Amino acid sequence: MNRTGVALFFLMLLQLAVVAMFYQLELDEQDKLAGNALLDTGSYVVDEIMLTDESGTSLQLRRVGERWLLPKLGNLPADAARVDALVQQLTQADPGWSVAHSPAARQRFLVAHYHFRRKLVLSALDRELGTVYLGTSPGYRTVHARNDAAENIYAVNLNLFELPVDAGKWLDPRLLQVRAPVAINADGYTLQRHSGAWQLGSGATPEPRELQALLDALRHIQVQGVASPTTTSALASVEADLILQVQGLAGSVELKLFTRDSEHYVSSSEYPYLFLISAYDFDKLTGIDSLLISGAQ
Repeated sequence: MNRTGVALFFLMLLQLAVVAMFYQLELDEQDKLAGNALLDTGSYVVDEIMLTDESGTSLQLRRVGERWLLPKLGNLPADAARVDALVQQLTQADPGWSVAHSPAARQRFLVAHYHFRRKLVLSALDRELGTVYLGTSPGYRTVHARNDAAENIYAVNLNLFELPVDAGKWLDPRLLQVRAPVAINADGYTLQRHSGAWQLGSGATPEPRELQALLDALRHIQVQGVASPTTTSALASVEADLILQVQGLAGSVELKLFTRDSEHYVSSSEYPYLFLISAYDFDKLTGIDSLLISGAQ
């Protein structure tokens, strides 16, 4: 190779080195800018999240005031703390340094616009603020994430299991809790609170431990989801395992408890849905000894 060829060869190497250096500087700068948050919402307050899974099924979460609602379930309240934590993770938490940035990595980590596990579109005042794709999990409670407007891919502290597109899984678990009951009617006993003390319909005093167990069960019952249309239809004509008529400070409600295929459900006169609850909550409510609490034993 003559001197001219050698000179051109080294010039080419120098140019490649310069290009690589500037490319790395650009990536570092993107990392630095993105270090504040995965998605920058500016001065906007997120009031809508559209969550889509890999099959194309979508779920909408909408903010009204301080509450997050589920339009798919007639605007029942969502678990606000859980939704706020998701928004904070996407718009405020530092995602750290990127783990990849190439088009091939987007497909490998399932964060491409055409290949993803979850797609989250955040909006405010009917304006889209940005889109985030979530893909594979590199470790416990972490998932690969990418802002649609950037190349960098990060490993962020989220769990796909906690981001379902089933609206019932986002319900406020406290939806059916009766925090301050003043009267309770069931098959076998009637209870009323007078002057700070509970009395049976006969005027006698109820058994303290059974009474406290009943009050705790009403105050802490947790909704876990919504029954399928098939289950709802099947239980519509079935006699309930227990019917409780409860009067609270905010009004009266009738709760009906059912069991089907080893699952436990409760309906409320306040809502047109059949809710899934745990066996633990079901047993706490149905396990009250009506004879004992009424003083018959």
